[in-house]
Amino acid sequence: MKFNNGNSFKKLTMNKKKICVVVASRANYGRVKYLMKAIQAHDELELQLIVGASTLLARFGKAIDIIKEDGFTPDRSIHYVVEGETLLTQAKSTGIGIVELSTAFDDLKPDAVVTVADRFETNATAVAATYLNIPLIHLQGGEVSGNIDDRVRHAITKLADFHFVASEESRKRVIRMGEEPETVFNYGCPSMDVLVYDSLEINNDIMARYTGVGSQIDWEKDYILMVQHPVTTSYGEGFFQVNQTLDALSRLPEIQKIVLWPNVDAGSDDVSKGLRVFREESRDKNFRFFKNFSPEDYARIVANAKCCVGNSSSFIREGCFLGVPSVIIGNRQKGREHGKNVIHADYDANDIFNKVSGQLKHGKYDHDPLFGSGDTGTAIADELARIDLKRLKRLTF
Repeated sequence: MKFNNGNSFKKLTMNKKKICVVVASRANYGRVKYLMKAIQAHDELELQLIVGASTLLARFGKAIDIIKEDGFTPDRSIHYVVEGETLLTQAKSTGIGIVELSTAFDDLKPDAVVTVADRFETNATAVAATYLNIPLIHLQGGEVSGNIDDRVRHAITKLADFHFVASEESRKRVIRMGEEPETVFNYGCPSMDVLVYDSLEINNDIMARYTGVGSQIDWEKDYILMVQHPVTTSYGEGFFQVNQTLDALSRLPEIQKIVLWPNVDAGSDDVSKGLRVFREESRDKNFRFFKNFSPEDYARIVANAKCCVGNSSSFIREGCFLGVPSVIIGNRQKGREHGKNVIHADYDANDIFNKVSGQLKHGKYDHDPLFGSGDTGTAIADELARIDLKRLKRLTF
């Protein structure tokens, strides 16, 4: 499939469906990049793009720069993150997001709005679109995890008009929640497209654009990837939790450790503090810390890791597809569907160390297309062109 590169290729005709995609975090962008490309390339669709929240903030990697480098021009850039990363600021950020996104939607007048997954930014998108009677397209509904994201995800399912889930089990769950079967589609997770369309080769030349801080890194040698986010339902425990992981990995001095900064959820400051203190006190422990990577480069980092450690859903999705050994720590992904590449560990340095050591010995797992096999973005775009966006949603029980 051929993709257009950038908004300059849009054909602005009156009969195109205007599909507004809201990208509000670095993870969001990795999920929808190839869907955005597919919408751009489609003769019957027009892409509208809103970029906001943590994608605009330098301390979270300023993902908007990567989005622009990829040839996308946002129709709106909206700040709506209240500083502090507490439960209170997370709630306030949701409220501000509703206010600001409502204004943007009213200006752009899309035929449908696309929102991704289960974060507070996603909730703001869903509420704003719903109250403006704009059909809502929800990606990655029907999943189960171990924190507040569950409530948000399932609430958005009830607001959404059409559902593009990532697995068959998720499709069945959304239907059991009362959604009409003909509105629920399983084309897999769009993030699999990155793994199929982009090279997964890694070397020092490719990764030279990322500086990071900490020990010198050689991307052509073995490394562990660590990504650990705060858990909103255990707010205040992030410092302890991340230190258990850092303690465990520091017992493996012979292998490099790549650490990605946490997301903007409540409790992020606690996790970040743990990383900063460890970084300053353990300069010789073979760790290097980064704020952000492009979707393509993050995919190649996951693909070439000897083990992924933490609580990122990418270890479950991309890790499953690639067969990368992964250790999921704590409750953040509790109950989430996963492949054989994943084992779980408690917030205990000894348990984490033992599980990581075991995964390093095991090595690669078989490829598993549990969450799709690529070309999901094209399939979703084709479906958006076909479906009647104006149909009235009914609830079934």
